[in-house]
Amino acid sequence: MLPRTLTLALSVLALTASAGAADAIALKVEMPKPLFAGTPRPISLANLEPAGAKRADIMVPAGTTVLSKGKTVTSSDALPVIGELSFLTDGDKTGIDGAYVELGPGVQWVQVDLGASAKIAAVAVWHFHSQARVYHDVVIQISNDKDFKSGITTLFNNDDDNSSKFGKGKDLAYVETNNGRVIDAKGTAGRYVRLSSNGNTSDELNHYCEVEVFGTAGK
Repeated sequence: MLPRTLTLALSVLALTASAGAADAIALKVEMPKPLFAGTPRPISLANLEPAGAKRADIMVPAGTTVLSKGKTVTSSDALPVIGELSFLTDGDKTGIDGAYVELGPGVQWVQVDLGASAKIAAVAVWHFHSQARVYHDVVIQISNDKDFKSGITTLFNNDDDNSSKFGKGKDLAYVETNNGRVIDAKGTAGRYVRLSSNGNTSDELNHYCEVEVFGTAGK
């Protein structure tokens, strides 16, 4: 038999965990309208997510909000081929002409500065989605170091051959649609969110329509 004090302590922990679970809600992300119709051309990749794969709900704390709206965006390509970096956090996910940013070829990244460290619940990203394509080597990371030299947490990495030199990833590549990709950040603390890619199955360029960072502001 466990000592009475230990039994009480375990009971308190169980109640706390239960209360925390009860406060969690399914994240609701507003999706733009689909831009392409019909049957897309076949895409063959070794690590491609199966068509129609079901995505599980992401559970987040009650009170979670979009922290990235209007926040400053920087990039490895300071002069985009098309668009402005501010488009990434302006709330426009439509993907229509004039609503996306096109960066140069090869490995490029964009970075959202939340202004202060926050508890990040999820990160959503919409690449160019007016046609079915797959972006290569998608890597999403969080840090409190703006140069991403230390304290890095990797949330997503589908670079299956380490061609972008961020480490070999185990996540699956996916076909872009209006549903984008929403990644569970599990409450990771950080100020900066960096997203990388390395061209796509249609061309060597990199495109972003919108990035949304969900969480609770730090105190």
